[in-house]
Amino acid sequence: MTIDFDKTGGLVPAIIQDADTKTVLMLGYMNREAFDKTMETGKVTFWSRSRQCLWTKGETSGNFLNLVSIANDCDNDTLLVKVHPQGPTCHTGTDTCWGEGNTANPLLFLTELQSFIEKRHKEMPEGSYTTRLFKDGVTRIAQKVGEEAMETVIEAVGGTNDKLSYEASDMLYHLLVLLTAKGMRIEDIASELKQRHDPNWDKKRREEKAK
Repeated sequence: MTIDFDKTGGLVPAIIQDADTKTVLMLGYMNREAFDKTMETGKVTFWSRSRQCLWTKGETSGNFLNLVSIANDCDNDTLLVKVHPQGPTCHTGTDTCWGEGNTANPLLFLTELQSFIEKRHKEMPEGSYTTRLFKDGVTRIAQKVGEEAMETVIEAVGGTNDKLSYEASDMLYHLLVLLTAKGMRIEDIASELKQRHDPNWDKKRREEKAK
């Protein structure tokens, strides 16, 4: 990675982002020494402009920023640093330096789960239920989606919310397996729904295109 420290007097901005939630946590500055120490230790280190010294975030509070990755921008003078924060980032005790919360959207887990299912599809480890589904083929997987959908309907009509959540989770899991078997992603479904949300969406035209 080539970083142009000279362009801005030896320091480059480092945008700190939670690797999982994508929330921007803070902005700091790195010189070459801070960058090297960050890469060496896996703990994000900055150059403190006020104290004129290296500063590893969390060295006094324990709220470290554990490094996941660093990317350079197109001009080689701004860094995007993805981290796993260990506690609140701001010295005031808030999750971010803008006072925003840093809570993961549970819906993001669907993407993570399908990535795990794709890994199962690629590796096909013995003893895995997901592996067995893939070996049974698309028809059987589709049948399982139907069975779980029926269980979901039954619980929605006459069961408890806890049971509904349980059966709906089974249905979604098997749907993700089916999509994976067909070479599709849950994002494809989200994209379709987003198009339908558009006031100019033409249902008949979409149905004709799908034929």
